[in-house]
Amino acid sequence: SPALPPRAARSAAGGAKCWGHNTNGQLGDNSTNRRIAAVDVAGLAGGASMIAAGGHHTCVLTTAGGVKCWGNNGSGQLGDGSTAQRLTAVDVLGLSSGVSAIATGAFHTCALVASGGLKCWGRNLEGQLGDGSTTQRLTAIDVSGLSSGVSAIATGNTNTCALTASGGVKCW
Repeated sequence: SPALPPRAARSAAGGAKCWGHNTNGQLGDNSTNRRIAAVDVAGLAGGASMIAAGGHHTCVLTTAGGVKCWGNNGSGQLGDGSTAQRLTAVDVLGLSSGVSAIATGAFHTCALVASGGLKCWGRNLEGQLGDGSTTQRLTAIDVSGLSSGVSAIATGNTNTCALTASGGVKCW
């Protein structure tokens, strides 16, 4: 049967907990063991304000406004400049602060920055990064035409949508 994405939650203490399938380390507990009960994400005992689980990777928005990700990275969806799988959280390059929301797709990730702009990274075969290309990106890049004015983001398997401050929706 196909693997289900990991399940994730923010603990009352501000830490991150995950459970489920873990073939690619997407639970962040420094293992690839499937977990039927929630386990702590290594190194994130506190300081998590938002968590998003993608297909085989997971990301957290820290209370400092930074982004950390772990799990499958074959398409660069962890944003650390590599395609190496990570069993624990790594920093997304260039996004250590100033982020207000995150969203994870199957093989890509996006972040809404405080200025209202949007940045994405990872797989881009279907143009889901919004930079006008189909080139895979290992680090965060700006979404074309959305350097400001975005109030929310959502990702699907191979698409991304943004809610603009004026109430419009743009998708790619």
